[in-house]
Amino acid sequence: MTLPDRLPPLYADLAGDARVSFEFFPPKTEKMEAQLWSAIETLAPLAPRFVSVTYGAGGSTRERTHNTVARIARETPLAAAAHLTCVAASKGEIDEIADAYWAAGVRHIVALRGDPPEQGGRFEAHPGGYTGAADLVAGLVKRHPFEISVSAYPEVHPDARDAQSDLDNLKRKLDAGATRAITQFFFAPETYFRFMDKVRGAGIDADIVPGIMPVGNFASVQRMAAMCNTDVPAWMGRLFEGLDDRPAARQLVSATIAAELCRKLYEGGVRDFHFYTLNRAEHSYAICHLLGLRPKVMANAAA
Repeated sequence: MTLPDRLPPLYADLAGDARVSFEFFPPKTEKMEAQLWSAIETLAPLAPRFVSVTYGAGGSTRERTHNTVARIARETPLAAAAHLTCVAASKGEIDEIADAYWAAGVRHIVALRGDPPEQGGRFEAHPGGYTGAADLVAGLVKRHPFEISVSAYPEVHPDARDAQSDLDNLKRKLDAGATRAITQFFFAPETYFRFMDKVRGAGIDADIVPGIMPVGNFASVQRMAAMCNTDVPAWMGRLFEGLDDRPAARQLVSATIAAELCRKLYEGGVRDFHFYTLNRAEHSYAICHLLGLRPKVMANAAA
């Protein structure tokens, strides 16, 4: 039997030059609050570029989002970013929220059009509100010198007329003053690389950071993927078959799939990764470790 040429281990001696950010959602209960802050404490030593906190449809989590972001800014050394949407609010209301974030020391906004309050509904701009994310970005830039991230859809936004119109909208958001785009989650590295070919071909040179979703619950991810036009490969479903009652095995499979995706992206030159943590640290921490990141001494301990 002839042995193949020796291949180095996939994760051996990576340079540790990846840059990461993490996304959380505002907690609803004391138990969820404890889980969130445990995740922040675990991930903070990896020195993320920023951590972001989501904002519910129609502003349903507005106060909780603000409180969570303000506490991160106040009690940790992390750069906190607040999600802000156009849904069900006037320009004046959104401007007041932006002003409150600036006063709380928050310098980074994730500016989104936002989903309609009712699932399956169509987005309708508030009569006195911002018409979309590009309009929101322009308004925020006039208000304060925020760092601004926006969204990108490698598999096309479900409301877009077609791929070209979706790409045109991304360019409008960046031209309006956004710093970078963060992609919706995806599960195949070629999805990102094909998208980047189109992005660069459109003359967009901003950073497009891949969003990584470790699959904690396969059924939940399927539902989320259906809402945002993300393809879930059939092989992934087969890998999770029979693991509903085996959480430890499911966690291992999940981390393996996400780590492989990140490694292939890294091999293709990607150095920035944004993790949708769902307020759990284990998957994201393990993947970052495999990418060569190690804890750093922070100026202050996380909460």
